[in-house]
Amino acid sequence: MARTLTDEIISAAIEGYEVQKSRIDGQITELRAMLPGSSNESKPARKGRRFSAAARQRMKEAQQRRWAKVRGESAPAAVPEPSKPKRRLSKAGRAAIVAALKKRWATKRAEAGKSASTGRRSAGKKAPAKRASAKPMQGRAAKKEKSAAAASQPATPAV
Repeated sequence: MARTLTDEIISAAIEGYEVQKSRIDGQITELRAMLPGSSNESKPARKGRRFSAAARQRMKEAQQRRWAKVRGESAPAAVPEPSKPKRRLSKAGRAAIVAALKKRWATKRAEAGKSASTGRRSAGKKAPAKRASAKPMQGRAAKKEKSAAAASQPATPAV
């Protein structure tokens, strides 16, 4: 006796299999949670990268060249865009930047001098002068020493 499969029987079978599938999926999730280093949350779907139109154009041309090489064709001649000339800083612009930096550092030094002078206690004695080492100073330390010595000497009036 041949059995005929009706739509009702097929839909009931599908529902039964879906119930079994959901039960098995739940068990798999529980087992994965037991593994070390796994998180209970599923990872969110990764969004695709967004490339600019120029980047997509470069990728397209590169892929076309690769396929042309595979097929043995000559690569299509790419028209290079004219490059912009390198920008240069004028002497006047550089001088303006240097002047602004000097002004900024002068105000910073003045503020540091004010805060240092107000923070000191007025003592009757001065600290003893440091002895000069046998080895001459070099580099920045020598420049600082010279500028400090020049600042401490009173300016002589021009005759």
